[in-house]
Amino acid sequence: MNEELARLLPPPPERDVPPGRLAHHKDRLMRLIDDDLATPPVAPAPPAVPAAPRRARLRLSRPALWLPAAALTLAGALTVGLVTASDSGLGVRTSDAESAVVLLDRIADVAARTEVEPVRDDQLVYVRSLTAGAEAKGEDGVYVPGRPHEREEWVSQEPGPVKQLALHYENGAYYPVRELLPPGSPGVPAGVDRPTYRWLAALPTDPDELLAELRGLIKPFEDQEPSQAVFDKIGELLNASVMPPETAAALYGAAARIPGVTRIEKATDPAGRHGVGIRRVDRRSGWATEWIFDRKSLVYLGERTWLTKDGADGAKGTVLSENAVLERAVVDEYRERPGS
Repeated sequence: MNEELARLLPPPPERDVPPGRLAHHKDRLMRLIDDDLATPPVAPAPPAVPAAPRRARLRLSRPALWLPAAALTLAGALTVGLVTASDSGLGVRTSDAESAVVLLDRIADVAARTEVEPVRDDQLVYVRSLTAGAEAKGEDGVYVPGRPHEREEWVSQEPGPVKQLALHYENGAYYPVRELLPPGSPGVPAGVDRPTYRWLAALPTDPDELLAELRGLIKPFEDQEPSQAVFDKIGELLNASVMPPETAAALYGAAARIPGVTRIEKATDPAGRHGVGIRRVDRRSGWATEWIFDRKSLVYLGERTWLTKDGADGAKGTVLSENAVLERAVVDEYRERPGS
């Protein structure tokens, strides 16, 4: 009798998403909703925007070491399965977001297995890069892309407050990098805006805990989405820092949890090296930041930030900043080069 009834009943529905993965993506959706709710809409900018505030927002005048570079929904993944390539309604397909998460997980795994020699407090991180930053031109302060050039930098690792953050060599001259400090200030301590090896090593290595801590430390610029501020800051840390493998892996894991990240199959860094990219678009500010990785080794190559729409800052597609890491090492003295 039971067998006869079983034959008459329709087969049980198949699951498109395993329970564990469903819970994971539901949690990410909730974080996205929280992020959107915590971010009030911004009123349209007035027709005339002074050039100085735009430069402060883009922070193109700051050293490349701390140069900052759209909300995406995962609801489709919860209703139609992970393999769906339908549009999310914001111009990014849910499958693109899933692809980005998979890629970042792979990059995190590579970073976790990379051997890194600890950096002492009395040493310096040396970075040689190909870099360019846009400059505001004319009375309207419209940004014009800069010409890529090679830069060397030596970054202080002292944990205490310092007045000289780094030393740059470019265009045939050395330039000390200092913050504008109030009179009597002892200097800038190690922290999110001056990340030393010791400070990075003290960060949480759980991606969720790390993301929560970064959200508390990083303040968005005017008209910038909070998630974009965190994404850009992670890019800065990866661009010019030497850190423990577990910290690097946690940063990539935290990036995978930021709503709006997408995978770009064909990406090229400023040095012309081809690879794969991770991109996030800030629809509020109208710019995009993209990290580029070697396709085979998944080693970080560089990043680029550009305008995604015409506006007071410039024309769509204008490159605001770009950087390609050519060499990274640890040295003992300013002006010392690896192998010298």
